[in-house]
Order: sequence, then structure tokens, then C-alpha cells
Amino acid sequence: MFMQQLQIMGYTTFKTERLGSFCLVTLDRQQSLNALNSAFFQDMNKLLDTIASWTDLRVLIITGAGKAFAAGADIAEMVNKNNDAAFSFSQLGQKVFRRLELLGLPVIAAINGFALGGGLELALACDFRIASSAAKFGQPEVNLGLIPGYAGTQRLPRLVGLANALYMLTTGEMISAGEALNMGLVQKVVEPENLMAETMRLAGVIASKGPQAVKAVKAVTRKGFEDDFEKACTMESQVFGSLFGNEDSEGREGMRAFLEKRKPAWSAAPDQKKPN
Repeated sequence: MFMQQLQIMGYTTFKTERLGSFCLVTLDRQQSLNALNSAFFQDMNKLLDTIASWTDLRVLIITGAGKAFAAGADIAEMVNKNNDAAFSFSQLGQKVFRRLELLGLPVIAAINGFALGGGLELALACDFRIASSAAKFGQPEVNLGLIPGYAGTQRLPRLVGLANALYMLTTGEMISAGEALNMGLVQKVVEPENLMAETMRLAGVIASKGPQAVKAVKAVTRKGFEDDFEKACTMESQVFGSLFGNEDSEGREGMRAFLEKRKPAWSAAPDQKKPN
């Protein structure tokens, strides 16, 4: 299948390609194993501002070049920071990753190699993670006398449970892709040569679904996970109802297509109202 490929210029820490309805971000500071620095966060903020206007974008994919997804934050940049500067650096990373987490479309991490420290925190901010069997995972900050600074202490236990998170956070040891799969840290493990093909396949599956429904289900699920159960269920009902809309709504088209045994013709309708 032909897929339009467009290199998007203007970033210093990663390469960005538009592949049809997907956007592929490849971290590309291989000399530092794609370590995250201030320039990376500036680039990511700029990218998130840019893609906000791409109404036909369906999936964002993040991966790394070389043997690392991202092997932590840039220690060379951090080593001379004082308390206030370190706090600001942590806040910068947290705010960018929160933007990524709340982005109105699915974000997939294709983890090709080392995902350590800030690199694992980047992966945690994505919606789900596909890993190469060669990937390694860890939060080794305690080895440096530090703790994670980009919400790793908060996202990791929410994904893998308290005991698994504390095991990783207090030992600083790396775990394999298989161990990450068993913990629920990643959703699928594939051979290295199949990583991008499988990620693209899953992105294609998502892109074939109702675009407003995909955006809505991410928003409702993420907000509900952080909210009171009863309140979250009411929100779900409200958004469920909003997808029925008028005669031309996405929900009506999807149900009619099912009954008529044909593929839905999704329209580029305006976004559904986001949960408050």
C-alpha cells in the first residue's frame, strides 16, 4: 500500500516523518544514546504545537535510532544544576510528557533498545508500548543518588503495580523485554526486525476505526482512571451519547455500516467535546 512519506524539518534532537495518517518521531542523538536534554523538550513542545493543526493525523509513533530508545536524561547537562535549576528541569519534562499523555490521539512507543531513566518515563507517557525482544528497561536513578524527575514514580506504579514499581525504582536494575511484558509495562514483544512493521500494523488498525471514537475513548479512559469511579461512569455515558449526534454523526455511520455489511465511511467531522 502506498504511503506518503514527508520528512519534517526543524528539529535538532529527533527526526520526524509524516507517513500518511501517522507521524513517526525517531530520537536521533545516538552519540548520547538519545539522552533527553532541554533541546529535546523544546523540540517536543514545538512538534506538539505543530501537529495540533493536523486534523487528519490518527497516530503518533515514537522510537529511537541506534541501540537505544532513550537511555535517560542527559547527565552532562544536569551535573552542575543547583536545586532550583534541577526543579525547573524536572518540571519542564513533566509538563511536556503530560502534554504527550493528553494528546488527542493515540501515542505508541516502539521501544527498539535501552529505555532507561527519562527514556522509560517518556515511554510511560505514551498510551502503550511495543518492544523489541532486545529492549532493556530500568529506572536507575538511585545509582546516581537521584530519583526519577519526569513523573516516573507516579506513572510506573499505576501501570505495573506498587511492588513491581518499587522493585525497579529501589534496585535500579534493568529488566528484559520479557519481564516487562509479564509486568504489563509493555503490551507486546516482537523480534527486532519486526518492531516497526508491527507498530505500523497496529497504527493502521487504530487509524481504520472511527477517529472521533478513538479520540473520545482515550480522553474518557485517561480522565476516568484519575477520577472517582461513579463520576467517571457518568462522564462515559455523556460522551457515549454525544457520539450518536445527528444523522451524519460518526456513531450513526458506524452502526449503519455494520447493519449494511460494508466498511464505514468516516468523515472529517469536528472533534467531539472533550470531557471537562
